[in-house]
Amino acid sequence: MSLFRVKYLSFFFILISVFSFFNIIYSYYFNLYLNLNTYYISLSSSLIIGLIFYKLKEINKKPTIFEKILTVLLGYLLIPIILSLPFYFSIYNLTLLNSLFESVSGFTSTGFTIFDNIKHIDQGLILWRSSIQWIGGLYFLFSIIFLIDIYDDSLKKSLTNFLSFNSSEVIKQTVKIFILYSAITISIFIILNIFDIRVFNSLNLSMSIISSGGFLPANDLASILINQTQIIIFSLLMLVSFFSIFFIYNLIFLRDKNINFFYEDIHLFLYFLATVTIFFIFFSFDNNFTYSFLSLVSSISNIGISLEFNQSKLSFIYLMLVIIGGSFFSTSSGLRFLKIYSLTKYSLNQILSFSKPKNVFMNRLLFSKINFDFKEINKYFLTILIFIISLFILTSLLSLSDISFESSFKLAILTLMNTVNSSAYGLSDFNFTNLHFLTKYILIFFMIIGRVELLSLLLLAKKFLFKY
Repeated sequence: MSLFRVKYLSFFFILISVFSFFNIIYSYYFNLYLNLNTYYISLSSSLIIGLIFYKLKEINKKPTIFEKILTVLLGYLLIPIILSLPFYFSIYNLTLLNSLFESVSGFTSTGFTIFDNIKHIDQGLILWRSSIQWIGGLYFLFSIIFLIDIYDDSLKKSLTNFLSFNSSEVIKQTVKIFILYSAITISIFIILNIFDIRVFNSLNLSMSIISSGGFLPANDLASILINQTQIIIFSLLMLVSFFSIFFIYNLIFLRDKNINFFYEDIHLFLYFLATVTIFFIFFSFDNNFTYSFLSLVSSISNIGISLEFNQSKLSFIYLMLVIIGGSFFSTSSGLRFLKIYSLTKYSLNQILSFSKPKNVFMNRLLFSKINFDFKEINKYFLTILIFIISLFILTSLLSLSDISFESSFKLAILTLMNTVNSSAYGLSDFNFTNLHFLTKYILIFFMIIGRVELLSLLLLAKKFLFKY
């Protein structure tokens, strides 16, 4: 029995060929011939692999959760290799490792880069970097839907009006996600243009925002956003990757707008308002709340880009927001807010039940008729435990690479949470190019680990390491 259902991956290889073709047209139109041949290589290789995967015969049996996890992991291993080809064959003499590092960083929407100066890169390759993020964000949404069986049925409520969970229709559902994802991207692009942001910058930023990525079309955001209005609009648009991508669809097209249907997004909205209020009251002491607001939104959406030029005094607060994350069905990473909220409320109820055993405490989520599923609570605890263990291991490994403990700790969090290093976390000047090759391999590995649902790794371990 095949452990991989590669037919489901064929869509993304064909999508890479489409973006490669677009880059060819773009390069011809703007006379960008330096790296033109590289896109022919990615076009041909991705198209061949995509067609082979699509034509491969597969068993009709419904894939098991372990086959699904292995398929998703295979995508995170194979797709970045194809996406790295334009870097490797470009005129910039990148090594295979550096090319793969840039590709994995983009595909996982992390945003670490080995390029010291973006100004020295031609526009075609800058656009390719943004395209990698965009494809990676879409693949992440696909993986969440594909692995939805890990969680209980309550999390499917916000999707049932848009998606079917019939395993035989995975590609069809992926296309539907692609259409919605593209529509939101185009909307962001139009809004950015309305507020006088350059077309090229708007195009790249729209792909970064929707994917929760950290690649920029310039060395810093300050050279792109030149006034307060643009900063505020850009900050608000980043919330797209914080909320569920299906929330907008349901809000606009769903007739029955039952409050229980949007319970997760209501929690997220209240969490966002509370966070902004706290920052405004207590942390606007430098009279530069606009910059703090951008860093705040960027952190909770796991994008990570910032306008704070000096090393931020609030770096660890921003890191905590990065860890919490956003919606289950968003492109943001993090542990997910609903997990943290559910665990907090459950723990408080347990403490109160010990102190007042005769009282009855409601194990129910606010703004919802959904009660706690104790199996899900256990899974949430295990997810956090895996994160802590991974954080300890990665911090230790980075510390052995002549990186200070503080920087190692921050970088480990950002790697596992797939968030770009910026001045908001005191790591804006971190140089990835000169890292030891083993350190780069370690970061590549953990960037993928961070993007894959951590619980899926536990299930794989149970399957292959702890057989009873």
